[in-house]
Amino acid sequence: MTTPSQQPSPTPKPGRDPAERTHAAAGEDVDVMAISPVREEGMLTDEPPAETFGADVVAQAREIIARYPQSRSALLPMLHLVQSVEGYVSQEGVAFCAEQLGLSEAEVSAVVTFYTMYKRKPCGEHLVSVCTNTLCAALGGDAIYRQLAEHLGEDGKPLGHEETAGTPGEPGSITLEHAECLAACDFAPVLQVNYEYYDNQTPEKAVELVDSLRRGEKPAPTRGAPLSDFKSVERQLAGFFPEDDDQFRIDVDGPSQAVETLRGAQLAAERGWTAPAMAEDVPLPEVEAK
Repeated sequence: MTTPSQQPSPTPKPGRDPAERTHAAAGEDVDVMAISPVREEGMLTDEPPAETFGADVVAQAREIIARYPQSRSALLPMLHLVQSVEGYVSQEGVAFCAEQLGLSEAEVSAVVTFYTMYKRKPCGEHLVSVCTNTLCAALGGDAIYRQLAEHLGEDGKPLGHEETAGTPGEPGSITLEHAECLAACDFAPVLQVNYEYYDNQTPEKAVELVDSLRRGEKPAPTRGAPLSDFKSVERQLAGFFPEDDDQFRIDVDGPSQAVETLRGAQLAAERGWTAPAMAEDVPLPEVEAK
């Protein structure tokens, strides 16, 4: 039972008094866009938003799924496909993978957040990964990362891990990240651009490299395939390559070894070193029962 003081007011008022409706209608002179905390182009139109994953992407997803006996095994390349479209894995991308593979969004999110190769924020045209693991760090990797962070930052603030200089996805934009071991200790310190190697780096060489990228140039990697852009590499990681054999070879082939890489094997051959033969039928040690 309400008292006279608790009679509903036409519009909400501060306090616990009830109201006839839960919102106050805006007058004709109210600028809805100006007071909205979210401003997106087209938010006041009746047109549906553009579909991020159209029929062509769905067809490519089906092609990936067909490679595996169980559809859930296709999740990793599917996430690379999503990144080739969006430049990162959005919540919409998570939902797309879940729908295509018959998984829950939680299952997909668990994989996305486990692997550092899947990004949760839009990436730049180029992803620059600086190895800061033990050997690279000791030989200058930390100094390289620090120099790039300061060089790519703005207003005296260094660029942070997985932050982007420029507008994500636009030409010349660069996302910088710390990277764990890049498996190139023989060329330390190293960095990668879109997963292609640039070996034996110095802070000065690294700055020159990112400046070239920002100008729209694509300096040749030290070894490996020619440099492309982040989205194109993600498409390759999803398993899609040019049908033309010559272009395919250009895109994926490249020398991946050097004198430093082969030196250990050469020394072993010159000195007759061999690995000890493994004994056959060696019994496993006893393990105490739990």
